[in-house]
Amino acid sequence: MLYSTAFLIKGGIGMTLYRDMSRLEWLKALQMDQSSIPEAMICHGEWEHEENLTYWQDFLQNTQFAKWNTVIGLLDNLSIGFSNVYGSSAAANIVHPFAAAGTNMFIQTGYFGGLSHDLNYDDIFIVNGALMLDGVSTHYHQGSVVEADAELVQAAITYCETHGYPYKVGSVVSVSSLYIETEEMLQEWSSKGYLGVDMETATTLAIAKSFHKDAIGLLTMSDYIVKGETFYHRGEEEWAIEAIVDNRIRELAIYLSKGKKA
Repeated sequence: MLYSTAFLIKGGIGMTLYRDMSRLEWLKALQMDQSSIPEAMICHGEWEHEENLTYWQDFLQNTQFAKWNTVIGLLDNLSIGFSNVYGSSAAANIVHPFAAAGTNMFIQTGYFGGLSHDLNYDDIFIVNGALMLDGVSTHYHQGSVVEADAELVQAAITYCETHGYPYKVGSVVSVSSLYIETEEMLQEWSSKGYLGVDMETATTLAIAKSFHKDAIGLLTMSDYIVKGETFYHRGEEEWAIEAIVDNRIRELAIYLSKGKKA
């Protein structure tokens, strides 16, 4: 019975706690063997999860649920995972164990609030760095900003340009909750050149980097908050554009998952 991911140390009274668990211990905790660990994991930051999980369960072949929010399957004989995460803690619950168990690439998708007047709703936000205000990432990475993998960023840029997809490249602010945001915070972040704010990207980038794995963020603008627009007051046109960008990001994430770098 799997009831704990902490293991007794032989001959002692201590325990190997989560941060110090080995690859073999994580495989045991996940109840998976090495061959079942996906090469790439797409982590999607969104509150609603059922529709996303259903899509990936139908899209991938030979699927299995590794966790309630995580489906793993094959695409062109490549093992890919999809996990619906919302917030830094949920992202950590996936990125840490799977990075430790052997997943080599993490792609954070999801949504952000726009902080720059140069953005458009149809842009793919290619994140090259994240300010770590999420409450988790600073435990994995020193400093205030964590960077994405440069080769993945360039590959994403090349893909967008080749396909004619609008995009912006820049840094995001990752926070613990969207409901803590104030007008003063938004103006400060915007004045410092951050393009958007989300809740998961810094966590995913920092944990991946701590395990020497590749990671990037690919985000859709959900609300143009620097202009005073929230997702509670969006029109049908914005929702339609969001669906288009989501599809393009999914397409790009699959491309990168196949090991396509610059």
